Amino acid sequence: MKKALTALGVFLTATTGALALDIGDWKSVEETARGQTVYFNAWGGAQNINDYIRWAGDQVKERYGVTVVHTKLDDTANAVSAVVAAKAAGVDENGDIDLIWINGENFVNMKRQDLLLEAGWTQKLPNWQFVDWKNKPTILTDFTEPTDGRESPWGMAKMVFFHDTARDIGMPDSFAGLVEWTEKNPGRFSYPAPPDFIGSSFLKQALTESVADPSVLLKPVEPAGFEATVEPLFAALDRMHPNLWRGGRTFPKNKEALRQLLADNEVDIAFAFSPAEASNAIANNELPDTVRSFVFSGGTLGNTHFVAIPYNAAAKEGALVFANFLISPEAQLRKQDPDVWGDPTVLDIASLPESYRQQFDGLDLGVATLKPSELGPTLNEPHASWMEQLEKEWMRRYGVAN
Repeated sequence: MKKALTALGVFLTATTGALALDIGDWKSVEETARGQTVYFNAWGGAQNINDYIRWAGDQVKERYGVTVVHTKLDDTANAVSAVVAAKAAGVDENGDIDLIWINGENFVNMKRQDLLLEAGWTQKLPNWQFVDWKNKPTILTDFTEPTDGRESPWGMAKMVFFHDTARDIGMPDSFAGLVEWTEKNPGRFSYPAPPDFIGSSFLKQALTESVADPSVLLKPVEPAGFEATVEPLFAALDRMHPNLWRGGRTFPKNKEALRQLLADNEVDIAFAFSPAEASNAIANNELPDTVRSFVFSGGTLGNTHFVAIPYNAAAKEGALVFANFLISPEAQLRKQDPDVWGDPTVLDIASLPESYRQQFDGLDLGVATLKPSELGPTLNEPHASWMEQLEKEWMRRYGVAN
């Protein structure tokens, strides 16, 4: 185990994941953090991401005297299991993990087992003032689970569409508009067959836009009400499918196959869950340089990835300082740079000081990548149980051999 904290006057109520220090007194947090070592458990499978974490660690070391050690993971669940094991062994203080890169089921598991720092700390970070939680609801709800201020946002994923502007035709602005668009442009649209990730994501986007009350999708599906809830969606798909590529008799296997159809001028629209997808494809000579991205003005699906502090972290204050730096305009600007990482920001660009607004707006994200201010609202991912039932129903109705 790590050495106990040396700062005098600090008491950690480990069993509840509480801090004795008032996070509102940020100067005291920084003073206590000085000299601490933060063991940051984060996926280590990409060199550019590892380099970014190293840069961020160097910054907090220089400015705040906090040392960051990147413990590289191949599976975040391993870090969760380590905290679970520590709690079972009664290690409620000075744990080996101070911060975890996390979202989805891993966050849910830690939250429900009370393995995280007290609720509400995220909103008390000084740089929270810049976070775009109003237009990016996935910052407050992680795959339908309320974050309750127990994890701090770090980056975004967002569904975007793209098309070749060399074909001078208008693009739809909603799922309903897309259905009408296919009637006017038969054979020029398709989507991967579920359960492919991007195909299922398209269904979730369409479902979210089709239901009368999208909030019902944030709760586990109730079998008795499933058919009535999804009826508008399947009515729209029944209307759309005869006008799909190859008459909807077959579907592309995945996003790569869909992108190839766009490159071969067999369809006019492709889509992905990364705003940089089209620019990267252009750079790799997989799409023509006339391709551009667009989103629906009412919003597209997105999710957020976070950092969270285990309840028994030895360097809680140091972890808070590092988490706060990661949502600073400086750190988010560098992270958004495609030459560094290219990860979409969690910040509200309009709320930033003018100098940073200009830098974000002037950042070269790639010829086909939308600026953060152009990505539009973010729609919540439905509860996982909806996807399971939706895929089954889709296969029952439309399942075909590819």
